[in-house]
Amino acid sequence: MINKLITKALPLFPKSFIYLFAKKYIAGATLEEAVEVCKSLESKGACTTIDTLGEFVNSKHQAAKETEMSLAVLDAIKNNSLDSYLSIKPTSLGLEIDFDFAFDNIRSIVQKAKVLGLFVRLDMENTPYTTKTLDIYKKLRKENFDNVGFVIQAYLKRSITDIESMSNYKPSTRLCKGIYNESPSLAYKGKEEIRDNYKKLLNLMFDNEYYVCIATHDDVLLDYAENLIKEKNLSKDRYEFQMLLGVTEYLRDRLIASGHKVRIYTPYGIDWYGYSIRRLNENPQMAGHIAKSIFTRK
Repeated sequence: MINKLITKALPLFPKSFIYLFAKKYIAGATLEEAVEVCKSLESKGACTTIDTLGEFVNSKHQAAKETEMSLAVLDAIKNNSLDSYLSIKPTSLGLEIDFDFAFDNIRSIVQKAKVLGLFVRLDMENTPYTTKTLDIYKKLRKENFDNVGFVIQAYLKRSITDIESMSNYKPSTRLCKGIYNESPSLAYKGKEEIRDNYKKLLNLMFDNEYYVCIATHDDVLLDYAENLIKEKNLSKDRYEFQMLLGVTEYLRDRLIASGHKVRIYTPYGIDWYGYSIRRLNENPQMAGHIAKSIFTRK
């Protein structure tokens, strides 16, 4: 309860104060800072995915700027020989404005990535954009772009149908719990029912030959996934684990030490505030730990 109250109170504080503890979860304001964080993570045995923070863009001018920033990330990954790929949010590239406009922007990014031998992940946002994002993926695959993947959110009731309908692509897919505030008619709300659905979806994805990016910090789900990988005798080219920058680093290190591939979601950019507030709303316990660390500094 206290942690939730802290989280709700955070928007009342100055952004400069929020940044004191948000910076652990952000690679920086610039691409150069993100590259250095990626290099540091690689030295610890992890690989990365870089995300330029920003979403729900409502002007074509801003969407064009976001597109250029994404193209710059691809150049940075290639020029620095990073073991990384690019994650993009379709609404930051114009999906809230016009589907075809957004698709053209995304296609230009995926096309450049293919030339450079790189991969692009379409992040999944809230439910008004779920079908549209999957449609973008299908349209890209129809144009023979195989260097692209998408995300499935375990708290959505539709996800089992989405996995079944997309299985013919044998896609690279990140499976996460989901963080947006959705209606109970669309999403599971209870902790255990989300966990149960995550397990069900993970099994289904493996059975349908997905390349699965197991994105979670939930130790119950991590243990389940590791046991499932052993039970199904899956080779390491069938899956990887994914985590957020700065979160449960002890679990990251344990997975790496166990020989698993671990990819860290590495966001950067001037739009760090909205991202940070969502992360803390998703995990109020994190807010409590951070607030305690600030007010008990010695």
